[in-house]
Amino acid sequence: MDEWTDPLYVLSQVEHMLAATRAELLPRFSAAAAAVLPHRAAAMETGDCSRIPIKVHGDPVITAAVTSAELQRLAALGVPGQAVVTEETLGGKRRKLVVLTSAPVIGKGAMIALVPTEDAPADNALEIAAKLWGIVSVSAAQRATDPEPEIIASNLAAATARAQTITDLGQTHATTLASLLAVLRSRQLGDAAARQTATDLAAAALVELRSVADRDQELSAEPASAAFDTLAAQLDPLVRHNDMTVDLAGPDDDRPLPQDIAHTARTVTRGLVLAALERGSSRVRASWLIDGGGLRITVRDDGPDVARAVPSPGLTERITPLDGRWEVDAVPGWGATITAILPLGVAETPELRPLDRLNSRELEVLAGIALGKRNRQIAEELQLTEHTVKFHVRKILGKLEVTSRGEAAVLARELRLAPVSA
Repeated sequence: MDEWTDPLYVLSQVEHMLAATRAELLPRFSAAAAAVLPHRAAAMETGDCSRIPIKVHGDPVITAAVTSAELQRLAALGVPGQAVVTEETLGGKRRKLVVLTSAPVIGKGAMIALVPTEDAPADNALEIAAKLWGIVSVSAAQRATDPEPEIIASNLAAATARAQTITDLGQTHATTLASLLAVLRSRQLGDAAARQTATDLAAAALVELRSVADRDQELSAEPASAAFDTLAAQLDPLVRHNDMTVDLAGPDDDRPLPQDIAHTARTVTRGLVLAALERGSSRVRASWLIDGGGLRITVRDDGPDVARAVPSPGLTERITPLDGRWEVDAVPGWGATITAILPLGVAETPELRPLDRLNSRELEVLAGIALGKRNRQIAEELQLTEHTVKFHVRKILGKLEVTSRGEAAVLARELRLAPVSA
């Protein structure tokens, strides 16, 4: 705790967290926060990642049972910029929790719930943890606005598969609960009090089921008009501090855009507007239009150098994973009109590779299995308990749909899984 009074130490910790990859972000934050706020587990929900909006770290007994409904209730208790100490359910059990939430200018913000090892965390520890989470959230939101092409492709596959699964589950449970309600409401049954109680419970379950589906929609998409408003806020400094006139025409449409489409559309629009500025344009008009199952992003300018009015390779890399295409109309003396067309639907659910079902820790354990190592050896190399390794092995077998360590090892070798570093 004393080292947190040293400015250089604080800056080094912030630098270490900001340099983290997506997969390392939660573990690094957890490690840094543990120095001031010791905790057993951490569960994070972010609105800027459509592939894996929920991430967990720490004690597998807790993290393996965390649900989106639990995190949704916790997010409602949070106060951006502050640490809220509460007692709520996480991982299927009521616990003392510290809830940290953020509301950055860009992005939908994020929430993290920590399970502290102390009954009464110190006020200064809570304040430091809240400030750290605010910094991490801003960085994560900034990176989410410009995802790499391979991340976009992976996000689309996982988001589509998750949406289909939730739809199937929703229909199954809704049918079951509706049947239960019909039986419980029957006048042929006795014990009115019991019937009323059961009816209330089933009705509440239906409401919660619908809220989970609504929450998944919220995490995976955003209204087109709101997405364009975010773009307008991002372009505002350029509009206010430049001689070039920028006219913005939003879609005037509240149909949901998948988050990866929205992120890419903003990146493409900003890139085309900046390119027009570099070509000496004095007036630019940027517009979005949802038409025929696609989003049309059009940027028109009056720049004289129409020979350079071509999309940059970087922008082409952005739209390629989404099956996007360009339309370019450039006329000397009149300017250029560049349109990017992004399809909004996915014809088929892309099949995820078997290893994509595993998280980073499970991949490390699988790599050890592939080398013929026993649980004790893997535990020593990864600095885990043997019990935790056994837990991961069970999860790996289930996710890979195999029945033995040998089958998992063969699959890992066939897919060229990298070995665990010594």
